[in-house]
Amino acid sequence: MLASLLLADLTTELTPAVRFQRLLQCLKQEFQCGAVALLKKEEEILRPLAVEGLVKETLGRRFRIAQHPRLATLLSSREPVVFDPRSEVPDPYDGLLDSLEGQPLPVHDCMGVSLYLDGQQWGVLTLDSLTAGIFDRSAKDKLHEATLIIEALIRMTQLEQERLGLRSLSRQNDTFMASAVSGSSEIIAQSQVVTRLLQELDVVAQSDLPLLLLGETGVGKELFARFVHQHSQRAQQPMIHINCAALPESLAESELFGHAKGAFSGASQDRPGKFEAAHGGTLFLDEVGELPISIQAKLLRVLQSGEIQRLGSDATRQVDVRIIAATNRNLQEGVKKGDFRADLYHRLSVYPVPLPPLRERPEDILLLAGHFLELNAHRLGLRCLRLSAAAETALLQYPWPGNVRELEHVISRAALKTLARQNSTGNGWITLEPQELDLNLEPGVTSAPEEEGSPQGRPLLPLKQQLEICQRQAVQQALDTAEGSWAEAARLLEVDSSNLHKLAKRLNLK
Repeated sequence: MLASLLLADLTTELTPAVRFQRLLQCLKQEFQCGAVALLKKEEEILRPLAVEGLVKETLGRRFRIAQHPRLATLLSSREPVVFDPRSEVPDPYDGLLDSLEGQPLPVHDCMGVSLYLDGQQWGVLTLDSLTAGIFDRSAKDKLHEATLIIEALIRMTQLEQERLGLRSLSRQNDTFMASAVSGSSEIIAQSQVVTRLLQELDVVAQSDLPLLLLGETGVGKELFARFVHQHSQRAQQPMIHINCAALPESLAESELFGHAKGAFSGASQDRPGKFEAAHGGTLFLDEVGELPISIQAKLLRVLQSGEIQRLGSDATRQVDVRIIAATNRNLQEGVKKGDFRADLYHRLSVYPVPLPPLRERPEDILLLAGHFLELNAHRLGLRCLRLSAAAETALLQYPWPGNVRELEHVISRAALKTLARQNSTGNGWITLEPQELDLNLEPGVTSAPEEEGSPQGRPLLPLKQQLEICQRQAVQQALDTAEGSWAEAARLLEVDSSNLHKLAKRLNLK
């Protein structure tokens, strides 16, 4: 039956996300297990492409192979591997099963297999169960038989993408986010707004047009700039980053264009500037709106002629540099006020790209949270770091004025606060609750306030998340009215008492 279902999908035109999800649903049903995951190997990490039976934040996690011995074991074998239920080796999904609410796994089976395409290792498929012994010899044989069809399904998906002309995005920018603080250059996103933006930038990257990235603080402007550079013909050349806001006016010219020996006190030798360092590659001018007006005229000359002149030198030098600028300021207002040159603005904004704030892409919040949870778990030496259902709701309700950077700091701070409160790592299991997130949500606030000039106003949350928020509020209100009596609360809500208990457990209210 499993083979027939998978073969049927091979002959059906589906998107990669839908095809992989259908694959996992089929496997979960066939093996009667609690969770299934498909992970792609990318250098030293495994990235989840699809999960079934695991919390949504799992998709944002990146499993470093050296830190997960079970995954390393799967990758080292060409045959399916079944782990002993009594094994004390930690499972990468401990605490992440959707049905366990972040509790440690009492017993569970784990089985998996490495996947190969055209003789090259592609990734792994993992299956987990709460029932000890469910993955017996027959289950192992069944997975072995299904492996070739699973690999064929993955291969078919890749061929369809190539046929449709969808260039496979490299791992450093396919679904990426994170922040400069964490040192990652990956953009993690599932939202349509970011997906469309990446497709647009993939095309724009092929030209040498100046690019102006517009967006609020913390949206990841540098990461999108790196995406463009890595997808351009200049990808093998350097990308030089300069923070214009940190440039004192007295040093700005020397930093950008270099200086000759003796140009000023302390200039003991010739020194190239950032433009020369970026020759053949890309120069990223972050916070370009903060450039001193005196430097703006000299920057304009470089954009017009491609020539620079070192401070203190009469010689000109030709440079071949693609400019990507970024700002959180309204440069058109700056032009009106005389703070920014109109001619420079028009040169830089040949192709302006507005970057969406986090509140306009709520589908990405939990994925990003999962990414930061995984990073902090390894930093703090924890076995599992995850969010409670109430904490997930709090993250989705918050307007995120500081965007992705603020989300990273919130997760890091909450992890440290919770660990400090427990005064030890204990068994290495930590579930973050809303009070540790310290988001200062006002009662009844469920989304960002309407912004001036924004026709959409509040972001629309996925239906499932909206339903959970409403259910949680209704149950809590009924309990308050019934003074804590579950039986009375069930009567007020006109539901069966046992069903109310199950719902409350799922919503993490018990």
